[in-house]
Amino acid sequence: MKLTVQSDYTLRVLMHLAVNSKGLVTISEIAQHFDISKNHLMKVAHQLSKRGVIEAVRGRSGGLRLAQSPNDINLGNIIKFIEQSSVMVECFPGGKNGCILNNACRLKGILFEAQTAFFECLNKYTLADLVVDNSPLKQLLLETNAA
Repeated sequence: MKLTVQSDYTLRVLMHLAVNSKGLVTISEIAQHFDISKNHLMKVAHQLSKRGVIEAVRGRSGGLRLAQSPNDINLGNIIKFIEQSSVMVECFPGGKNGCILNNACRLKGILFEAQTAFFECLNKYTLADLVVDNSPLKQLLLETNAA
C-alpha cells in the first residue's frame, strides 16, 4: 500500500511538533526543515487542526503545537483519516468501479483484508512510539531550529 504525500507530510509534521513540544512551530519552519511546500503543509495543518490533533495559534508569534499527548495520537486513526479519500483499487468504495471483473473478482476481498491488516498494525502505535527515547530523531529535528 502506498501512502499519499499528504500522509507522509502529516507524519512529519506530527513528529516535528512532538519533538518541539516546548513551544510553537511555524509552518515555514517545518517547510524549511523538510524542504517541502508550505502550501501542502497548510493543508495538512488544517486537516489536523480540524480533527483536534494540533492547535493552530494565530498572530505574530503564532504557530502550531500538539493539542493531544503523543500517547493519545494513534497512527492508524491519523492515516485512515488522511487517506479516507484515497482508494486502493477502483472497486473499493469511492472508486470508479468500472472493472468488468467486479462481480467475479476475489482479489478485492484479499486487498481489503490486506488493507485492514495494514490499519490494524498501525493502530498498535502512537506518535509517542515514534519520538520517545529517539535521540537521533530529536537531534535531527532540533538542530535546524537552533541554527
